[in-house]
Amino acid sequence: MSGDTDQSTETMDAIERDVMEYDVVAVGAGPAGLSFAIRLKQLNPELSVCVIEKSSTIGAHILSGAVIETGPLDALLPDWRDNPPPICVPATEDEFWLLSKTGGRKLPVPPGMHNKGNVIVSLGAMCAWLAPQAEALGVEIYPGFAAAETLHDADGKVIGVRIGDMGVAKDGSHKPGYTAGIDIHAKVTVLAEGARGHLTKRLVKRFGLDADSDPQGYSIGIKELWQVPAGRVSPGRIVHSFGWPADSRTYGGSFLYHLDQDRIALGYVSGLDYQDPDYKPWEAFQQWKNHPMIKPLLEGGNILSAGARAIVTGGWQSLPKTEMPGALLIGDAAGLLNVPKVKGTHQAIRSGMLAAEHLVQSLDSAGFDTRLRASEAMAELKKVRNIKPGFKRGLWLGMLNAAWETVTGGLSPWTLKNKPDWSSLDKLGEHEQPKRDYLQRELAPRDRLQGVYYAATEHDEDQPVHLRVADTDICVTRCVEEYGNPCTRFCPAAVYEIVEDAGSGKRLQINAANCVHCKTCDIKDPYEIINWVTPEGGSGPNYQNL
Repeated sequence: MSGDTDQSTETMDAIERDVMEYDVVAVGAGPAGLSFAIRLKQLNPELSVCVIEKSSTIGAHILSGAVIETGPLDALLPDWRDNPPPICVPATEDEFWLLSKTGGRKLPVPPGMHNKGNVIVSLGAMCAWLAPQAEALGVEIYPGFAAAETLHDADGKVIGVRIGDMGVAKDGSHKPGYTAGIDIHAKVTVLAEGARGHLTKRLVKRFGLDADSDPQGYSIGIKELWQVPAGRVSPGRIVHSFGWPADSRTYGGSFLYHLDQDRIALGYVSGLDYQDPDYKPWEAFQQWKNHPMIKPLLEGGNILSAGARAIVTGGWQSLPKTEMPGALLIGDAAGLLNVPKVKGTHQAIRSGMLAAEHLVQSLDSAGFDTRLRASEAMAELKKVRNIKPGFKRGLWLGMLNAAWETVTGGLSPWTLKNKPDWSSLDKLGEHEQPKRDYLQRELAPRDRLQGVYYAATEHDEDQPVHLRVADTDICVTRCVEEYGNPCTRFCPAAVYEIVEDAGSGKRLQINAANCVHCKTCDIKDPYEIINWVTPEGGSGPNYQNL
């Protein structure tokens, strides 16, 4: 772990803490963590299993498209259709469009994006639906418990997690009502934190889990849920697009899912390997909403909820080793999302079940990585390993490459490489400015702060800032000159501002209370000096049906 982490651990070690003991603790109550817990208790009801979740309620930090393949869910809960999740709309039709500023061309739907037999869900609502089913089996679930550190024995083996303290002031002092976070000890710790989990990030570095893999890649997905006037929604209709407003060198595309009750889920995904230092993912999404094919669906409607989340997109060649002494990685923490399918939930459930079936034999993490790599989950990723990296060469070469990889079933004798997203930005003056060709926007929200309102994010202002910048001098010197402070543009929640103080010049202002926990800053910062850590448990967005 980094030096600042070790110091903070030593400080916290001086505090007397309560200890809870379990056979297994899972960090994260997303589809991977909950599926893992359910399957483990199905296989051995005698094991003690705990799931901790940093959000205030289960599902409050979950954001996804989401259309899911139901096979793994059928295997986990065969009777789930008798009592389906609150939002569960069978897919009825697919459309795939190449957009220009004023129109578009309807194209054949790529084979991996056919959704017959799949269902559209709210993944947050689905997790809230899964949680009581886990609890009915005896799983203990604790929302509002933010895992701040991993715990290790003298040999370095992971032996559990430490929950962050509550009631710490911004200056580090203890406020009235301060409560020391408990230590949760377990024979095995399962990391199911989703994309760019902060404990996963530290453990990958500590154990060198990525020594034999490419750097992980990410996109940012920004989503809104709309209530629209009656008569516009065709429940089950699924529309994806690419092209405008992204230029041909920027990986981007949209999703639009027709739900029930006159609701539409829509969003825009921007690859975080983009090169343009002036690119604004949030603005690209808002531009797309005002396209002539989209705007008429939304006019007269209103936003119910909105948010953003990093998406893991590195695929097969970026998969780190998924086991270490005392712990393992599942779901998006491992990097299992299938980019061409635009789906990861089935992979999360699949890997959670596989981890449970592995641990029930001996409660030993050893051997899980081999088992996962020999599984259907990895075979699926290997077939499509070259599709997303192919777009680094531009849109049209990417499309040709995707067609080739699809026709050959991924049997190309080569594997394209991934580079870290933070390294991809061109410097100011070196990037050929694309023609933005943007529209006058009329639909809400008018700016990112209004978008934060729809995310219902909450943080106690008087708590330590959870966005740690190692050297803020870089922000007002090198970064201004070289990149023009891209953090002020790539953050979808206006967390980062460069402000001018009378007499003291420019400084970085971090509006941490705005944060929606998307992790984009931790991924895209070109100097790798932003470190996202968990704020106080229960802080963050309160997404409704995202």
